[in-house]
Amino acid sequence: MTAVAAPSLLYLHGFRSSPQSWKARLLGAALAERGLADRFHCPALSPDPTVAIAQAEAILADHPACTLVGSSLGGYYATWLAERHGLPAVLVNPAVLAPLSLEAYVGPQTNLYSGEVFDFTAAHIAALRALEVPRITPGRYWLLVEAGDEVLDYREAVRRYAGGRQTVLAGGDHSFTRFPEFVPQIIESCGL
Repeated sequence: MTAVAAPSLLYLHGFRSSPQSWKARLLGAALAERGLADRFHCPALSPDPTVAIAQAEAILADHPACTLVGSSLGGYYATWLAERHGLPAVLVNPAVLAPLSLEAYVGPQTNLYSGEVFDFTAAHIAALRALEVPRITPGRYWLLVEAGDEVLDYREAVRRYAGGRQTVLAGGDHSFTRFPEFVPQIIESCGL
């Protein structure tokens, strides 16, 4: 008899962010309160997209029944991983056009949580381009966007994930201010 993989949640944070972001901590705490801390995975993603994807894929190799939750650049990564591995994904204010959006950040950058300084390079932009997904499977996705996102145009995400489940909220900002309201639904959508 083959063992069925237990459902898990893989949270992918955004550019210059970390597992210390408020959304990652909130999700992790909510799962811990339910006795499911071992089902929450949130690696400190490398600023190098190729390495970040390898980090996520290492977790997926051990936990194949993951739902991906990606915020900003993490949403871009989650899309690539969802299509490659046939997984469901919840996308929070995702960076739909990451290679274009991040071109302005080429040069020295500082992680907002660790203070670590790193070089974001043209090679990293090229690596992001290599992760572009030409066509998505809309039914895999739940899009959560706030129209007040001051960093990314939420309408790009609405177009990109047309046909999938979408929650579009007025106001807010790039951090997705109403995230706490959706934590129980996100956890439920993961089968946890």
